[in-house]
Amino acid sequence: MELTVINVLLTVSFLITAVLSTLMAIRSTLLSSKFLAAASFGAVVWIVSMIIYLNVNNLFGLIFSARMLYIAGAIIITNFVYFTYTFLRETLKDGKLKAIIIGFPLLIFSPLILFSDTVIKDVNFVNHAYRAVQFGGLYFLYAAYMIIWSIVGYYYLIRKAINARDKTIKRQLTYVGLGTISAVTFGLIFDIILPGFGRFDFYWLGPVLVTFFVIFASYAIARHHLFNVKVIATELFSTLLFVVLVIRFVLSDSTNQYLLNGIIALSFLVFDILLIRSVWKEVGTREKVEKLAEQLRLTNEKLKQADLAKSEFLSIAAHQLRTPLTGIKGYISMFLEGDYGKFTPEQTTELEGIFRSADRLTRLIDVFLNVSRIETGRLDIKKEPVQFMEIVSAVRKDLAQQAAKKGLEITIQPPSEPLPLMMLDRDKIHDVTMNLVDNAIKYTPKGWVNIRVARSPSLLTFSVQDSGLGISANDIDKLFQKFTRAEAVTRIHTGGSGLGLFIAKKIVEAHGGRIWVESEGVGKGSLFNFTLPIESGLPEVSSDVKNPALESAK
Repeated sequence: MELTVINVLLTVSFLITAVLSTLMAIRSTLLSSKFLAAASFGAVVWIVSMIIYLNVNNLFGLIFSARMLYIAGAIIITNFVYFTYTFLRETLKDGKLKAIIIGFPLLIFSPLILFSDTVIKDVNFVNHAYRAVQFGGLYFLYAAYMIIWSIVGYYYLIRKAINARDKTIKRQLTYVGLGTISAVTFGLIFDIILPGFGRFDFYWLGPVLVTFFVIFASYAIARHHLFNVKVIATELFSTLLFVVLVIRFVLSDSTNQYLLNGIIALSFLVFDILLIRSVWKEVGTREKVEKLAEQLRLTNEKLKQADLAKSEFLSIAAHQLRTPLTGIKGYISMFLEGDYGKFTPEQTTELEGIFRSADRLTRLIDVFLNVSRIETGRLDIKKEPVQFMEIVSAVRKDLAQQAAKKGLEITIQPPSEPLPLMMLDRDKIHDVTMNLVDNAIKYTPKGWVNIRVARSPSLLTFSVQDSGLGISANDIDKLFQKFTRAEAVTRIHTGGSGLGLFIAKKIVEAHGGRIWVESEGVGKGSLFNFTLPIESGLPEVSSDVKNPALESAK
């Protein structure tokens, strides 16, 4: 075998095709992929037969290799049609007659080519550079079979590519189609059609181009898992090294060299097998991880859908509950105002209790509605120019009676500089401020509650500090999550929903601010803070709160 460009190309094609064909055979689990692997093995036979045909110098070898060229071509085209027919079907049971028809010509032509002169009659051996096949009477029938079966394969391939909805499947068919165009089409031209007219100039080109078919087919089978490229590169490199070592063994000049090169070749073969096994193991592990990750992603999507459905249900249920509660509160209010006559003090007390319970239930429903709006992305922030200290004063006024019942002192420290009007959702910021101050009063058995408002050129900071129960370090990290309450406060007040701070956090963040809590520990009080951005261009308004001591005495 001379070192020519054609021989080098054929050898490289053989190495690549042999490795990829083996990979496809090992990795193929679907029936269609197995047919693709069989077509690739046919390509290996085609390349080897061409190498023998171009380099053998005896007539028997020439005729045998020439006949194997055309048997290999029949193997490739038949299995290619089988692949395109079974792809997405993965069975031959529903089309047994078609399956028999597809494979029948291969069963007929293989023995005719190998054991008779009806297709390949002889080979003219003029010199080392020129060899020409003499065809028998059935050659043109064989050529027609190859062309027709190629068209059938193209038909199945194009039809399934057009009808496929899955993008991965479309890409697989595209890659197989690209490889087929370079292999089958040019193979027909250079090895079937032109030789039929006595032209053998590019007889070797078909087996070289078939490598592209095998490359694209193996990539399609891999379903774009690029981890397999690592395996392919490893096997190609190791196979090439092993071939070099075998050549060194064959070309040895002495017994010692034979022994040394043989040991080296065998040792490398063992190492090669172990290396490839380890790479396959790594690839298998990574693919399992990838599948688990995909399953986790799908599970997360289902959970998100379930969570969204829950939020939608919660929103609908809350709306439905709110309507009759509004009516109940309205009628009780009318009773208390004397629209239906006078009641005894005991009856009035009971009605007031019912009204307070209905009011608490209404507020709880509003909380659930806010959570539902937040989770479904429908939290509506309606900003308007607001004087923030008006909100603080209103909150203090609303909670003054509650604080007085516990003997708590509430002080307000206004900002040292006037606050400008701020673009806020008045009601929602009121709810946040009310929630923080209410919690401070609720979880402070005795002592004080201090409200402080400070400003910088671009930021307002609201703080409420108390001398109450305090918060542990473990609770601080999760306090603004849904349905979470500090462990210490649950023993004092069991009726909370654990949603107030979650909602407050979302409202503040929707305004572009931040909310957080500080505490030195259980029994040492807590400090809740939130910030809001101050937008430029709005007029400054003096605070109504001038003297902290005076304010606390009001």
